[in-house]
Amino acid sequence: MPALPIESALPELRKALAERGLAVLVAPPGAGKTTRVPLALLGAVPGKIVMLEPRRLAARAAAERMAETLGEAVGQTVGYRIRGEARVSKATRIEVVTEGILTRILQSDPSLAGIDALIFDEFHERSLNADLGLALAWEVREALRDDLKLVVMSATLDAEPVAELLGGAPLVVSEGRSFPVETRWRAAPVPKTMRFEEAAAELVLQALAETEGGVLVFLPGEAEIRRVEARLSGHLPPDCRLRPLFGAMDLAAQRAAIRPEPEGRKVVLATAIAETSLTIEDIRVVVDAGRARRARVDPASGMSRLVTERVSRAEAEQRRGRAGRVAPGWCYRMWTKGEEGALPAFPPAEIEVADLAPLALDLALWGAGDGEGLAFLTPPNPGVLAEARALLTALGALDADGRITDHGKRLAALPLHPRIGHMLLTAGRPAAPLAALLEERDPLPRGAGADLALRLDAVDDPSAFARAQGLAPNRAIVARIRTEARRLARLAPEAPDPPLTPAQMAALAYPDRVGLRRKGNAPRYVLSGGRGAVVEETDPLASARLIVVTDTDGAPREAKVRVAAALTEAELRAVHGAAISWQRRCVWSRREGRVLARLQECFGAIVLDDRVWTDAPPEAISRAMLDGVRQLGLRLSPAASRFIARVELLRAAGEALPPMDEASLMDSLEAWLLPWLDGVKSADDWK
Repeated sequence: MPALPIESALPELRKALAERGLAVLVAPPGAGKTTRVPLALLGAVPGKIVMLEPRRLAARAAAERMAETLGEAVGQTVGYRIRGEARVSKATRIEVVTEGILTRILQSDPSLAGIDALIFDEFHERSLNADLGLALAWEVREALRDDLKLVVMSATLDAEPVAELLGGAPLVVSEGRSFPVETRWRAAPVPKTMRFEEAAAELVLQALAETEGGVLVFLPGEAEIRRVEARLSGHLPPDCRLRPLFGAMDLAAQRAAIRPEPEGRKVVLATAIAETSLTIEDIRVVVDAGRARRARVDPASGMSRLVTERVSRAEAEQRRGRAGRVAPGWCYRMWTKGEEGALPAFPPAEIEVADLAPLALDLALWGAGDGEGLAFLTPPNPGVLAEARALLTALGALDADGRITDHGKRLAALPLHPRIGHMLLTAGRPAAPLAALLEERDPLPRGAGADLALRLDAVDDPSAFARAQGLAPNRAIVARIRTEARRLARLAPEAPDPPLTPAQMAALAYPDRVGLRRKGNAPRYVLSGGRGAVVEETDPLASARLIVVTDTDGAPREAKVRVAAALTEAELRAVHGAAISWQRRCVWSRREGRVLARLQECFGAIVLDDRVWTDAPPEAISRAMLDGVRQLGLRLSPAASRFIARVELLRAAGEALPPMDEASLMDSLEAWLLPWLDGVKSADDWK
C-alpha cells in the first residue's frame, strides 16, 4: 500500500484523540485523509466510527476504497449508508454516511450508543447539515458522552475558528504532496456574444492541444455538462474519451469517470463533486469554467432558487490543485488574470443562504428552538429562521408555542423537505410521484410550459408523452423520479377518501404560494403569502383564476412562474378550508379617494370573495378616514390658520399651550379630529 502524505500526521492525530478526544485536521486534497484516517482510528476506539461525507458519490467511493485496502467487500468492516441505499452489517466498524443520515442518527439516539467516534469530512464546504451535525454532536459530547471522539477534517478551512468552537481542540496539519501546476488564464474576457458551453468547449480543445494526460473540466451542473459534451463530441482526438461525472449518474458511469483509462486520454466533465471528495488518479490538466451552482433563499420573498455564480478564489485554488496530484500539471481558467481579483475569497456557508425550514424542524425536534446555545460556526439568521418557523407552524409541524407536534416528528423522520413531507403524509401514497418530482430537477426542456400536469404525464409514461407533446423528457431524470417515487410510496400512509388531485397536493406543500389572478389583461398573480408572481402570457396556464406555484425564478418583487398547477376554488376549500376566513375591513383607498368598507373572504393575502360591508360601524369608518387625512393633509380654513398663528405667538411668549403647528396636529389626529369625522368618508367630504 503506497504511503500517502497524511501518514506522517496520523501519530499526532491519535495522540490528540487519546489526550483530548478532539482534533481538527487540516490536509489538502489528495493527502489521503478521507480513506486513511478512519482506518487509522480502528485500533484507537472500541466502538463504531461514523464518518460524514457531504455527497453520496464520495461516500460510496470512500467506503469502497477503504474496504479494498482491507481486502474485504463493502459491508464488512467498512460500509456506507446513503439516501435509499445501505451496505452495512453487524461486523461494520466504519460507516460512511451522508448528511441527512447523520442528523437522523443523532436525533433518534442522542446517546449514540455503540458509536465512539464521529468524523466530519470536507468540513470546509460548510454544508448546512455538517454545521448542524457538529453542533448537535458537540452538545452530546458536553452533556452525555464525554468519551465521544470528534474529528473535523478540512482541506482549505481557516481552522482556528473551528478549533476554538470546540473548546480549543488540538489542530493537526498535514502537508500535501503536490507537483507544480502552471496556471494559464484567458488573454481577454469571454465575449458577451459567446455562449458559456461554446467558451468552455473551446478552452478544453486548447488544453488538449497544448498538454498531455487526463483532463478534468469543472462545470456548474448536469445541464452544462451535457451541452459541453455535445459541443465536444466529434471534435476530440481519436484517443480521447468523454466521461461525464455528477452526483445523479448511475453507478457504472460514475466509476468509469473515476478509474484510469486503460489507454489514451480522458476528458472528465464534472460538477463541484470532483473538487475535494474524489481522487481521479490520471488527471494532469484542470479546465475551470469558473462557475458554481448554489441554492439560495431570498429573505424578502421566502423563495429558494438555484443560482449559478462565479467561483470563489478558494474554490478555484481547490480545483487547480487537482492538476498536480500525480505529476506536474496545468490549470486553464476561463477568466483573465485581471478578473481574478474580483472573485470572492470564499463561498458562503450554506446556513447563510439556504432555506432554513429543514434546519428549523431539526432544531425543534432537538428541543433547541431557535438554536441558541448550540455551537454553530455561523449562527442562522434570526429573520430567516423566524420565516422558516412560521412555515412549519402553517404546516402543522409546530404548535402556537413553537414546540414540535406529533405531525412535525413524523415529518422529521422523512428524507424530504418539510413542505413535501407534509404533502406526502396528508395525501398518502398517490402523492409519491409528485413528491419525487418536486425534489428533482425539471424533467422537461425549456419552453415546455409551466403546467405541473405536463411533468406528471412525462413521469407516468415518457414515450407516450413524447409522442403526444412533441417534447422529449430527460430520461435519466424521469428514471430517478420513478425510482424515488417507489421508495417514498413505501413511507407514505394510505390515501384519504376521496383522494386528492395533484393541484390539491401541491397546495398542501405550498400553502403560501396559492395565486389569485389580479384584475387586468396581464397574467399577474398575488400569492397567499403576500408576494407577486407572473405567468408567461402565451402559457395556457395564464388564463387560470387560481394556481398553486411550485417553482419560480425567485425574483423578490414579482417572481416568474416556472412550474404551477391550475386550482379550482372547490379544491382549495377542500384542503385549506379551515384557513379561509371572512374579514371585515375599513380602509382608505388612495386610488379611489374614499373609505372602502368591505367584507372579504380571505386565504392569506388573497381575497376569494369581496362584498360591501353595508353596516360598518361609524367609528371604523372614521378611523379609516384618518389615513385619508394623513394623505390629503389638513386643508385648514383661513380662520383656522389665523387661530393657529395666534396660539403659536402665545407659545412663543411663554404661555403653556399645546403645539399647533401642522406637524404636531398631524401626529395627534386621533386625539382631536377623530370625534368630528362622523359622515366624512371621501376626499370630497373632507373639503
